[in-house]
Amino acid sequence: AEPAVDSAAKCAVRVLELTVGPLDHPEQANNLAELFAEIPDLGVLEPLDGGHAADGMRRFKVLTTSGDDELMDLFTFHVAREALRLAPMHVGYGFHDDAPGAPPPETPDLGYGFFDDAPGVPDLGEMPAPTATETHEAPAAAPAKAVVAAAATPAAASPKAAAPRVDKGESTTLRVSVEKVDQLINLVGELVITQAMLAQNSKQLDGSLHQQLVSGLAALERNTRDLQESVMSIRMIPMSVVFSRFPRMLRDLESKLGKRIEMHTQGEATELDKGLVEKITDPLTHLVRNSADHGIELPAERLARGKPEHGSITLVASHQGGNIVIEVRDDGRGLDREKLLRKARERGLDAPDSLTDAEVWGLIFAPGFSTADVVTDVSGRGVGMDVVKKNITALGGTVEIDSAPGQGMSVKVRLPLTLAIMDGMSVGIGAECYIVPLASVVESFQVTQGMIRGLAGARVVEVRQEYMPVVDMQRLFSVPRPGKDQPSDMMVVVEADGGRVALLVDELLGQQQVVVKNLEANYRRVDGISGATILGDGRVALILDVGGLVRRSRTRLMDGHA
Repeated sequence: AEPAVDSAAKCAVRVLELTVGPLDHPEQANNLAELFAEIPDLGVLEPLDGGHAADGMRRFKVLTTSGDDELMDLFTFHVAREALRLAPMHVGYGFHDDAPGAPPPETPDLGYGFFDDAPGVPDLGEMPAPTATETHEAPAAAPAKAVVAAAATPAAASPKAAAPRVDKGESTTLRVSVEKVDQLINLVGELVITQAMLAQNSKQLDGSLHQQLVSGLAALERNTRDLQESVMSIRMIPMSVVFSRFPRMLRDLESKLGKRIEMHTQGEATELDKGLVEKITDPLTHLVRNSADHGIELPAERLARGKPEHGSITLVASHQGGNIVIEVRDDGRGLDREKLLRKARERGLDAPDSLTDAEVWGLIFAPGFSTADVVTDVSGRGVGMDVVKKNITALGGTVEIDSAPGQGMSVKVRLPLTLAIMDGMSVGIGAECYIVPLASVVESFQVTQGMIRGLAGARVVEVRQEYMPVVDMQRLFSVPRPGKDQPSDMMVVVEADGGRVALLVDELLGQQQVVVKNLEANYRRVDGISGATILGDGRVALILDVGGLVRRSRTRLMDGHA
């Protein structure tokens, strides 16, 4: 009978209270109700607050047979784990002892309280009836015995209880709201600007006469950089937080699709800014679902092709320069070039046979594009890959696809480590200063006569037997160059989106840390510009969008424009 009892206990419906918040956008909690609607076996989710948030908090009643870990894994797809709390649903409100409906407090059990068969415990059945004298003395004796027992118990347990308190004190962890961390990062950003201003002004000083001041400013620069790195590390969280969400999802997809899939992860300890982690979760989720549905074959098909019955999806995270690269790869069927071209033509897209493989793979990012023949709840609606690229591009990242027919596909997402502070190279164009992200700079060189040539109506420059488009920054941004009759003679080679261009500038001003300010929030979007910053002398410098410049030059080169 015991196995039947265990089975019944596992299938018993549990009643839980789910508290969500505080949230900046409380409507996010409604996604949890949609989650229960999509997965009927999960249970029932009922609001306890009438659907109205109080101070960003939402409360729900959960009826489920699933475990807490399984529920939390699913909930964190929509809401951060630190904003979720699951607890058993008790009778009454549980706020005050005398609250309506609250259970009466339990009466403490006086006595030994160790074990029923502990040595020295009297046998109540053999105890003689108390005499009149004993009856009168009992009220005085019983409290004395209780006091002695109560005093003895903490004394005996104190050595064991002291150790956890010491350990708990040593593991110092402090919970701080994200708003306070962001405020600290903003203050450090202002400190970086002030330090840059002091460094700018110190260049006019004679180092031999103000040696102590120059030395102090050099120490301030080092300390400012160390402080900036330490503060930025507070917002860094490991990629394992994201990777841990996918095993449960893949198990559900296995049962839906009838496939067998194994997931492998590498570089889980690689850290990324918390804000980026929250925004990259949805794109990665779609990439994993895409690999499971479109990439991995059915077991019978894999065996017929000489592959293992289990398909493999691997998630890899690594640092490369100032970026983090997240790769999602599978050992499935890969992309079919002919099928992609056929689907693109059916949708009216320009897809000639002369397209390179990389350009054909890029067709899957077109809005509404899908290779699925049947629309299901997993895929086929054509809304996914275009949103993935749009979201990643908005974060200053890029997406690269590589595929081999019958061998699998790899999607690499390249993102900056943080969006707040970056290293940049300042370049001069006329009287203006522009910032080039240092992570995108390949090299710089002086232009000599004959290096710039015309090719198909566009200007290119030859660098070590490689031709790359030339972007004349003065002409692109219409920067006046008063008193400068000679054309710009300095080039900076930058790389993005798998391509390189040469930026034609007047001079290189140096390298420095800059605080990135959002230009769209304060002005509007400008082509070729990703943001702005404040220089040490108080001027505003625009930060170049290297990816946008590469895509623009590539398009103009194909169109035959200079």
